[in-house]
Parts: sequence; C-alpha cells; structure tokens
Amino acid sequence: MRPRVGLSLFWRTFFLLSLLLIGSIVAWLQTFRALEFEPRAVQTAQQIASLVNLSRAALIHSDSIQRVSLIKALVDQEDVRISPREPNDHFVSFDSGGLDTKIVDELVSRLGPGTVVAASVNGISGLWVGFGIDADRYWIRLDKARFTSVGSRTWLIWLITAAGLSLAGAALIARLINRPLKQLSFAASRVRDGDFDASRLDEKAVTSEIREVNIGFNRMAQQLAKIEQDRAVMLAGISHDLRTPLARLRLETEMSVADQDARDHMAADIDQLDAIIDKFLDYARPDHAELKPVLLNDVIEACLYAVQDQGDMRINLDIAKGLYVLADEVELARVISNLLENARRYGKTPETGIAVVDINAKSRNEWVLLKVRDHGMGVAPEALPNLIKPFFRGDAARTAATGAGLGLAIVDKTVQRMGGIFALANTTSGGLAAHIKLQKPKASNNGTEAEPNRASESVH
Repeated sequence: MRPRVGLSLFWRTFFLLSLLLIGSIVAWLQTFRALEFEPRAVQTAQQIASLVNLSRAALIHSDSIQRVSLIKALVDQEDVRISPREPNDHFVSFDSGGLDTKIVDELVSRLGPGTVVAASVNGISGLWVGFGIDADRYWIRLDKARFTSVGSRTWLIWLITAAGLSLAGAALIARLINRPLKQLSFAASRVRDGDFDASRLDEKAVTSEIREVNIGFNRMAQQLAKIEQDRAVMLAGISHDLRTPLARLRLETEMSVADQDARDHMAADIDQLDAIIDKFLDYARPDHAELKPVLLNDVIEACLYAVQDQGDMRINLDIAKGLYVLADEVELARVISNLLENARRYGKTPETGIAVVDINAKSRNEWVLLKVRDHGMGVAPEALPNLIKPFFRGDAARTAATGAGLGLAIVDKTVQRMGGIFALANTTSGGLAAHIKLQKPKASNNGTEAEPNRASESVH
C-alpha cells in the first residue's frame, strides 16, 4: 500500500496556530471598526459643523470691509474658502462610503435641512458645504483631508502587519512545541539502528512532562543496550565454548572411527556445526563498521574466486567497471558470500539442479544498486518479510539444506550497519532477487568514475 501523504507535526501545529491567530485578528479588526465607526463619524461631523457655524457667525457679525479681511484670513490660515452659491452651480454629492454617508447625515442634522455636502463644485474637488445666511446661499470649501476616513488600504496594512507578526509567533511556538518530539523521533531512529549512545535525551528539560518522557526513554535505551550487549556476549561465549568439544570430537572421530564412510559423515556434521557457530559469531558482531571507498568489482571477484569451482553453480556478471561504494570491504565480502551461498543452497533450477545466479550493479544518483538474483522456485509472498528474521526457515523449496537460519539476517544487519538498504523480492520470471542499496563515496574520496562500458561474463 502506498503511504498516505501528510503534513509533519510542525506544519500542522503551525497551520492550526496561524488559522487561530489570523481568525482572531480579523474578528478583532471588524469589532474595532464597528465600535469606532459611529464615534468617529459624530466627531468628524461635529468638527466640520463647528467650523461652518463659526464661519457663518463671523460673516453675519462683520461689516463689509472686515468681511473681506476675514475671508482672506480664513483662506491663508485655515485653507477655508467661502464663495457665493449660484443657482447654476453643478456639484457632486459626497456619499462614497458608509462612514461618509453617516457624516453627511450628521452634518445635515446639525446645520439644518438646507445643508448640502458635495465632493466637487463646478469641477473643483474638495469638501464643499452649502449653507445659508438669511436669504443668501454660500459655499464653504474645506480641506478634503478633514473628511477622509481610514481607508481599506490602511486596514489592509494593519492586517498584513498583524498577520505577519502572528505567523512569526506561530512558527516560533510550533518550533518550541515540536522540538522535543523531533529529538525523540531522532533518538528512536538511532535506537532502531542500534546506536544507543547517540539516542540519549536531555533529562533536565524545563517542561516536566517532556523531562519524564526523556528520562523514561533513556532508561529504556539503556536496558535495550544492555540486552543487546548481553545477547552478543552470550552468543559469542556459547559459540566460543563449543569450539573446544567440537575439536575434540573431530580428533576422536579421526582416531577411533574405523569406517571411512561413517568418519566422513561425522566430519561433515562437525563441519556443519562449526559453520553454524561462525554464523552465530557473525550475527553477534558489534554494530560498528568503518566505512571507506571500496571497489565493488574487486570484492565481487574475490567472492567469485571462492565458488568458481562449484559444479552446481553458474554466475553471470553485469557490473560497470570502476564502481565504488562506501562500505567495509570485509563486511561487504561477507554479504555477497552469504547471498551466493544462499542461492547455491536454495536457488537451484529444478530442471538442471544448477544454481544460475545473476549479479548486476549500476550507479544511480548518490547510490549504487546491487542485485543478486537466482532462477529457483522463489518463496511464498507472505514469507518474504520473515526471511531476514533470525532463525526463520522458509518453505521446503528453499530449506533443502540445513543451516542456522541466520544468513539473510546477517546480510540485512550488515547492510544496515554500512548505511545501506536490503530487500528481497520474487522476480516475475521465477527466482528470488536480493536488492542492496549502498552509498556512493564522494568524488573527492576516489579519483575513479564508473566507466560507461559494461563487462558481461559467465563464471562456471
């Protein structure tokens, strides 16, 4: 099944906090505008009405000479112009927005029913207020800024600024919340890979819940490390202790058993037990591996040299020349030898009784892909995940020979120790294929690049 695509915990927390904060900001701005709307309109209308009333009163109580001086002073000091209102004046009403309409209504209520508020008169824009003195009609033109409300652009700037600060705060909070979980996830992955030393968490964290989780995880990792160490020591100790009685049995067999055929069978049984002990020692080997650039061609050729005289095995090679991998040379040779031995035992073609093994290797991006495939009967699909488990035995088709059940488990463990990936799969044309994905060393580590030509040969 394909894994479901999902967000990381950080981004999920960030998006939820961002949604909450932005929703709160929008609600706060709407509430603020609603509460600020009417008082602002009343205050603006009151200021304009006061200026109009003062101007009208000054005109009424001044004589003609002082009236000219007064009008000039209003123009120079307050940018207020007063002019007669003619019947043929063309004006445009000032009703462009909700706040403007509220101010106009408030002005009309304060200055009387004959008041006119216009945005322009005879093509001249401004804040025009028409009022009357007795039978005369006048225009008073004010600075339009007196009538300008907080526009949508200003509100948008406030909203963007508040949202930006909120998103930055949400990212910081999400990072602080998810940092302990990220550290726990990394430590768990190190424990899974057997690196118990790199999986220690901070036991002095400020948050009590996180501190308790870290302490519990560290104790668990310590117990697992001790169990792993005890297991390795036990396997190594048992295997080492069995070597001495096996050596004595071999000696007694050679000296006391007269029947040659019985002696050969007993020696074969002892050799098989000795091979099983070697498997135990390999599986109990420490998880540390020193990785360096290794020429894959040389390692495979060395492994093939040991099996080239096997009459029941034929190997086909298809490997690029000069192909380097980042690995431990001894461990990599053990991996390939185990796969070849596994194919020889369990991957023989039923018709011929010969194990035909194909070894392919190619470079892809930062990895080298190695494939070892036999042409046997394969295994049941439900048994594939269990083949790399220690001591697991497959079906009868692949268990004709006896063994410890550790060969593929050792391969999987060794490949993981070298930072690679190991997987098994049945091929469509029959047989079992082992896929190994190893890291490619950087160009600075070796001066040899893989040559484009390929070498294909058959080893009998």
